[in-house]
Amino acid sequence: MILKRSIAFLYIVGLTLSSFAQEVDFSFQDKNLPLDKRVEILVSQMTLDEKIAQLKNGAPAIERLKVPDYNWWNEALHGVARNGKATIFPQGIGMGATFDPDLAERVATAISTEARAKYSISQKYGNHSKYAGLTFWTPNINIFRDPRWGRGQETYGEDPFLTSKIGIAFVKGLQGDDPNYLKSAACAKHYAVHSGPESVRHTFNAVPTKQDLYETYMPAFEALVTEAKVEGVMTAYNAVYGVPAGASKFLLQDVLKEKWNFDGYVTSDCGAVGGIVYKMKYAKSPEEAAAFALDAGMNLNCGGTFKFLKKAVEEGLITEKLIHERTKQLFKTRFRLGMFDKVDDNPYSKLGPENIHSKAHIELAREAAQKSIVLLKNKNNTLPLAKDIKVPYVTGPFANSSDMLMGSYYGVSPGIVTILAGITDAISLSSSLNYRSGALPFHKNINPKNWAPNVAAESDVTICVVGLTADREGEEVDAIAAENVGDKVDLKLPENQVNYIKQMAKVKKDKPLVLIIASGSPVSLEGIEEHCDAILQIWYPGEQGGNAVADILFGDVSPSGHLPITFPKNVAQLPAYEDYSMKERTYKYMTKEPMFPFGFGLTYSKTEINNLKISDTKLKKNQTLNISVDVSNTGNYDIEDVVQLYISPVDNQENLPLQSLKAFKRVDLPKGTSKNLNFSLSAEDLKVINKNGEKVWRKGAYKIIVGNSSPSKLSVKLGAAEPQEAVIQLR
Repeated sequence: MILKRSIAFLYIVGLTLSSFAQEVDFSFQDKNLPLDKRVEILVSQMTLDEKIAQLKNGAPAIERLKVPDYNWWNEALHGVARNGKATIFPQGIGMGATFDPDLAERVATAISTEARAKYSISQKYGNHSKYAGLTFWTPNINIFRDPRWGRGQETYGEDPFLTSKIGIAFVKGLQGDDPNYLKSAACAKHYAVHSGPESVRHTFNAVPTKQDLYETYMPAFEALVTEAKVEGVMTAYNAVYGVPAGASKFLLQDVLKEKWNFDGYVTSDCGAVGGIVYKMKYAKSPEEAAAFALDAGMNLNCGGTFKFLKKAVEEGLITEKLIHERTKQLFKTRFRLGMFDKVDDNPYSKLGPENIHSKAHIELAREAAQKSIVLLKNKNNTLPLAKDIKVPYVTGPFANSSDMLMGSYYGVSPGIVTILAGITDAISLSSSLNYRSGALPFHKNINPKNWAPNVAAESDVTICVVGLTADREGEEVDAIAAENVGDKVDLKLPENQVNYIKQMAKVKKDKPLVLIIASGSPVSLEGIEEHCDAILQIWYPGEQGGNAVADILFGDVSPSGHLPITFPKNVAQLPAYEDYSMKERTYKYMTKEPMFPFGFGLTYSKTEINNLKISDTKLKKNQTLNISVDVSNTGNYDIEDVVQLYISPVDNQENLPLQSLKAFKRVDLPKGTSKNLNFSLSAEDLKVINKNGEKVWRKGAYKIIVGNSSPSKLSVKLGAAEPQEAVIQLR
C-alpha cells in the first residue's frame, strides 16, 4: 500500500514538473516578433532571483528558459583586448591625432570583425568567460582636459567636436550596419565629467559650471547617443553635483533617457555601485546603494552590490516592477546581438578565424599608425632620411620595446614590430646600422659607465626613441611604474632620458639628432627641443608602430598627424589638476603660449590655404553658412593634410571659448596640386552655450578661420600654413 502511494506521488510530481517545463513560452525565439514583445515574453517568465542575477556582469544561465550564461565585461579600445590573438591598432589618442573619422570607422570595423570571429570560436568551445563576449566597454570619450591624467591616452583628445566625430565613427564600426543585428555593442564611457585625478576617482565630486558641462563634458556623449545610437553607456566613479554618477537621476534620467532618448543599457564602472556606500558614503547600506543606482537608471552592475537588490525589495527601497524593466533592457541588447536566434540567421556569424590578425588588418594597423604620427619639428628638412645613409644610430630606452607600442587595454599579437625592427627592415643593407639602448627608461643607469652617448659622435644620424609607457601613465591599478597612482606629477620626460639626450647633443657635432617620443599624453620639451633637429610624436602606435615610423623616417609616407591635445611648455602653465573649471584649459580657453598648439602637425611639403569665400556675412536664425577655400601643395612631396575650420567670437563677454573647432577635412594633396574644399555650418553649429548651459543664438561678430592648425601666431611660426579669415555677423 505504501509502495503504491509512493509511486502515485512520484507520478503526480513528474506530471507537475513536466507540465511546468511544457508551460515555458519559447515564442521569444521567434525573430519575426517585435523586439519589445520577445523581451517581455522571456523576462516575464523569470523569477525575482533570476532577474537580479541577470543584472550583474557575470550573468548565470537559466537552463529552463534556454538562456545561456554571459559575461558583459569586454574591452576593445584599440583592438580586441585581453582575449588572445588580435590586431593591435594605435591607442585612442593616436586615433584622435589622425583627424580621420573614416579611418576610425575602418579600424573599428576590423576590430568588430575579429571580435565576431573570436566570439564564434569561443562559443564553439564553450568559453563564456570575461572578455569573450560582444559587449565592448569602448570608447572612452572623456575629455582630456589635463595632460597629467594617466588615462588620457585612451581618449581622442581635448576637443569635444573632434572626440564626437572620431567616437561616432568608432561606434559605427563596432556596431555594424546590419538592419537587424548589432555586430558588437559599443559603450560610451565614463559618464560624466571624469578625467582624473586617478588617486581620488572613487570619491571626488565634480561641480562644473553648467556652461562647462554642456560646452565641454557632455557633447561627445550626446553625439554618440543621438547620432551613433551607441548601445551602452558606462557611468563614472565620481560624483557630479554631489551625487555619485551611477546614482544620478539628473545624468541618467533627465539627460540621458529623457533629453537624448537613449534606448540602450547603462552599466556601472567596476565596483562603482559598492563605492556609493563604502567610498562615497552617499548611501547608508549596500541595499540602499543598489536601490539608488537601479532607481536612477542603471541596468548592469559590474561588481557584486546588486546581489542586495532582493533585500532592497523586501525593505521597500525598490520594486520588483523596476527590476523587471531594468532586466528587459539588458535582454534587448542580447537580442540585438542575435544571441537568441539561429546562428545562420546572423550574417556576422559567418566570420571565422581567417579574419583574426589578417593581412588586411595588419596593413590597416600600419596605415593608422602612419596617419597618427605627428611631425613637430624638422629643422633644415632633416627628414626624410636617405635609406642608404652610411652610419645610422638607433638608441633610446624604447627603440626595441614592444610594451611601448601597446598602450593600455591591449590585445596580444604575434606580429609586433619595434622601432628598431622597422628601421632595420627599411634601411639599405649597405648601411652600418648600430643600436644601443643607452638609458634605463625610468631610473638612473645602475652602471656609471656608458659608451652609448658617444656613438652619436661616430654616426651620420642619431635616432633616439624616448618617452613613456602604460606602465608609467595609465589606470590606477595598472600603471605599476607610476609615482602618482597612474597620473603624471609633471610633464617632463624621466630625468635619466633627459640627461641621455643632452649627453648625445654635446657630442653629436653637426650630425642630426632625431627624437622620437612615445607617450599617451603631452610631454614638456623645455631644455630638449633646441638640441633636436627633428621631432616625431608617435603616441602608442600599436603593433605596426615600427614599420610606420620607418615609413615616415625614410619618406615612403609624409607625416600627416595633427595634435589632438595642446602641448604646454610645462606644468606651471596648467591650473590645479583637481579643478574641473575649463578656465585656462585646452586650446579653447588657454591664454598662455604653449610649446605646440592643438591641431598642429607638419608634413614634408608646404601647404598653402587661399581664396576663402563665405556664402553670407550676415546671418539670421535658421540660416546655413557655406564656406569654401582652396588648399594647395606647393612643395616636393605628395602629402595628406588636415584642413581645420574654427570660429572665434570677436567680442567675448560671456566666457565663450576663445576659439572652437567646427569642421575639419583630411585631404590628399599630390605635389603641385590644389583642391577646393567646402564646409557647411548649420544654424545649430553657430549657436553657443551661455552661462546657464543653454544653447542659444548669440548675436554679434564672429571670425571664421581656416588653416591646418589652431589659429595663433605660434602655429605659423612653427611652420603651419597662414590661416585665412572672414568675419560674419549673427543677427
